Amino acid sequence: MSVEVALAVMRAARTGRLVVCDQDDQRTGFVTRSGLVAVRDSSAYTDHVRLRDVLALSRRTR
Repeated sequence: MSVEVALAVMRAARTGRLVVCDQDDQRTGFVTRSGLVAVRDSSAYTDHVRLRDVLALSRRTR
């Protein structure tokens, strides 16, 4: 799922967090609206950035 689609889903659901699951429906983490907005507004953002990329990046910065 792309960052833009995730933000649209979150807007429609009126939630600030979204659980991210893998192909086997196993939870891999969650993202927040503010975190996705920060990624989208960064200079490195492209429309090819996916939620799994955001999760991987956040794990490396912890």
